[in-house]
Amino acid sequence: MSTVDADVIVVGAGPAGSAAAFYLAQAGLDVLLLEKTRFPREKVCGDGLTPRAVKQLQNMGVDVDAPGWVRNKGLRVVGGGHRFELDWPQLERFPDFGLVRTRMDFDEIVAANAVKNGVRMMEGVTVTGPVLDDRSGHIVGVTTKDGRTYRSRLVVAADGNSTRLAVGMGLHKREDRPMGVAVRTYFESPRHDDDYLEIWLELWDGDTLLPGYGWVFGVGDGTANVGLGLLNTSAQFKNIDYRDLLRRWCKAMPADWGFTEENMTAPIRGAALPMAFNRQPHYTRGLVLVGDSGGSINPFNGEGIAYAMETGEIAAEVIAKALKGTTPAQRERTLRTYPKTLKDAYGGYFTLGRLFVEAIGKPGLMSFGTRHGLPHPRLMRFALKLLGNLTDRRGDASDKIINALSKVAPPA
Repeated sequence: MSTVDADVIVVGAGPAGSAAAFYLAQAGLDVLLLEKTRFPREKVCGDGLTPRAVKQLQNMGVDVDAPGWVRNKGLRVVGGGHRFELDWPQLERFPDFGLVRTRMDFDEIVAANAVKNGVRMMEGVTVTGPVLDDRSGHIVGVTTKDGRTYRSRLVVAADGNSTRLAVGMGLHKREDRPMGVAVRTYFESPRHDDDYLEIWLELWDGDTLLPGYGWVFGVGDGTANVGLGLLNTSAQFKNIDYRDLLRRWCKAMPADWGFTEENMTAPIRGAALPMAFNRQPHYTRGLVLVGDSGGSINPFNGEGIAYAMETGEIAAEVIAKALKGTTPAQRERTLRTYPKTLKDAYGGYFTLGRLFVEAIGKPGLMSFGTRHGLPHPRLMRFALKLLGNLTDRRGDASDKIINALSKVAPPA
């Protein structure tokens, strides 16, 4: 190509795109990060960050001790008539605390960190599709809503679940992968200050127990993020009014928590959760998928931020190596290793997650697990590690079991 606007164009300045851009810039590449909105901007999320996500922030030099970051010790689990607290595990690989920070400024902080490290970011630029090379069919740039074209040697799609770029390159969702829905709002509430992320494991729609959970995450500013996450593995999924379900769930909470319409500080909003690599391959013809665009959400717990940043880092490592290749053929061979690298890292674990969500889609199994599993603290500590993907490579017996299961399970 005779002229390019950047070595790499990254589309979307969420956690995946900003992490990819950060690491690409660290590798000495010229990176253009295009974001369709302008910061600050809202994003539907529970705002809770596990130790896995905290580690990624620390690795990028984000100051998580600065004002506005609310620390938590672990999970408080409610269900089956039980209520108990599980501290985050003590591990070598991850810190022993989680965080809460609203996406209203979380994404802006991570994007600003990328800019501080050499990334060029343009806000208010809506990418509408790929620019393809006539001879090879490779993506060589992107078009935007305002009629402009930006060119690069490689493009990273970090544009979320709907990912216009991936669709424009012929990559569609896999129907054999689970999908989730999250709905949430904020309330002024005394529950704003809490040392634990609170999870409710029993979601009832009338007499039907649904696969999913409710949450109450204190934001520390006088408000609490309150929401529900549901899976599409139940027969009732398509017929549920999620916003109404959240309203009914909130009404059943203790009155002194203040989960009432007059205390609501934001409308109820919802978002899809693409899970277990529901869009593949993660590399094709010059396009690299990271985060939600490639369905990198953990099916066990609906966590996406940690995997967004991790896949951004992995993609950046592969891209940096590829662009140092001496020939187009060598670059292509290196880039084609990216999907396998992701599957080696997460594929078996995500397969276990798929089996898990299929199981809890059956109300009888969900009820049995809630009723008989929760009373056993040792089992629940194992479950916390499994569902949060929080293990050491050479840890205790539970770590070894989870790691072994992930290794022998077929990759997602």
